[in-house]
Amino acid sequence: MIHPTAIVDPAARIADGVEVGAYAIVGGGVSLAEGCEVAPHAQLLGKVEAGPGCSFGHAAIVGADPQDLSFEPATDSGVRLGANNTLREHVTVHRSATQGGWTSIGDGNFLMVGTHIGHDSQVGDGNVIANNCLIAGHVEIGDRAFLGGGSVFHQFVRVGDLCMTQGNSALSQDVPPYCIAQRLNRLVGLNSVGLRRAGFDTGLRTELRRVFRQAFLSGRGLSSALADLLGENWRPETGKLLAALSSPSRKGVCFPKSRS
Repeated sequence: MIHPTAIVDPAARIADGVEVGAYAIVGGGVSLAEGCEVAPHAQLLGKVEAGPGCSFGHAAIVGADPQDLSFEPATDSGVRLGANNTLREHVTVHRSATQGGWTSIGDGNFLMVGTHIGHDSQVGDGNVIANNCLIAGHVEIGDRAFLGGGSVFHQFVRVGDLCMTQGNSALSQDVPPYCIAQRLNRLVGLNSVGLRRAGFDTGLRTELRRVFRQAFLSGRGLSSALADLLGENWRPETGKLLAALSSPSRKGVCFPKSRS
C-alpha cells in the first residue's frame, strides 16, 4: 500500500501490509517489518531497521546524519527500532556517528511531536517522551520512563527505569532509576505513583524510599552512605538503584536541592 507520489527505493525491504503515504521518502537501506506505517511527508533515510507495527508520523525524519562536526558521511551506521513504536509528527532520530554503530530504540515507545533522539543514543522499552524533548547524543534511557514536554538531556547522561522528569527540565547529570527530576539537575523524590502502577509492592517501595533517604537526605556524603547500603541484602530492583548510584556516567548524578 504505497501512495503513487511516494519515493521508495527499489532496494528497500518492505514487508506485506506496510503503508507508505503521499510524498514520503523511503531509502534503499530501509527495512520495514509487517504493519509499519509511514505517514505523508515522512522520510526514512540511510540504514533504518524497524520492527513490526512501527508508525512514523507526518514529516518525521529517521536516519539522517548526526549533528557531529567531526562526522564522516561515508560512515556505515544506522537507526534500529524494535516493535510497536510510535513516532509522531516531526520526530527526528539521527543515525550513529560510529562506524558500524546504531542509534537504538526498543519496543513500545511513544515519541510525541517534535522529539529529537541524537546519534548513538539507546532508548529502552515502553517509554513516553513528550512533545519537544531533546535527547542529545550517547544518552541512555531505560524502560518505562516518562519525560515531560520540553525536557532537554545533555550528551552521555543516563536516565533510569521508571523515571519521570518535569516539563522543561534541563538535565546534564544522570537521573537514577525510579526517581523524579525537575529544573536543573534536581531530584525531588521517588516516582511513587509510577512504581505502584508498575506493580512494585509496598515492601519494595518502602525499601527504595529507605535507600533514597539514606543516600541523599542523611546529611552524609554519597560515597559513605553507599558503603553502608551496599553491605546489605536487597531485592533486585533496589540493587539496580544502588548500581546506578555507585557507577554513574561521566556526568555524575542529580541530587535533591539540599545537596545540589
